[in-house]
Amino acid sequence: MLLRMQVPMIFTDRSLFLYLQIILNKYPMKEYKVLFVCLGNICRSPAGEGIFKKLVKEEGLEKYIKVDSAGTSGYHDGELPDHRMHRHGARRGYSFDSLSRKFTARDFDNFDIILAMDDSNYYNIMALATDIESEKKVHRMVDFSRKYVHDHVPDPYYSGADGFELVLDLLEDACQGLLTDIKEGKL
Repeated sequence: MLLRMQVPMIFTDRSLFLYLQIILNKYPMKEYKVLFVCLGNICRSPAGEGIFKKLVKEEGLEKYIKVDSAGTSGYHDGELPDHRMHRHGARRGYSFDSLSRKFTARDFDNFDIILAMDDSNYYNIMALATDIESEKKVHRMVDFSRKYVHDHVPDPYYSGADGFELVLDLLEDACQGLLTDIKEGKL
């Protein structure tokens, strides 16, 4: 009874129940499994994974959103992220510590959202899709950008510090846009 008086009276019994479930973080949100994909899985995709994991944790959504990364090539299987990306990410408070692995067709069964960093990655992923449902899971990372207008997230591997910083800027923006779309039920 006391709780009812603290909540605006415009609620019906059902909407009051739903309101309380949401504010108590008990309302079941749809679960998502998100995969970030670049070429070697040592720069862009582990950065996307780490940035998104931090955002998800800050929102208290780890229970509902699982995050991983992979590469379209197997060049670096089992390796940690590039030390330069790790260093730049650490300066911004991120932990990039996943081990590289190759993207496989099984990932379509294991993930709901698959994010390609550039067109080459996008087409390599799509080549492994066996049906329309799998294809619908694949998106370009930059499609979620809100502040920046880039047609891809560039590979910083052969660039200097500015290249790594640009990638982090682009990924922070796109990851925030992605999380907003997930929370709003757009995906």
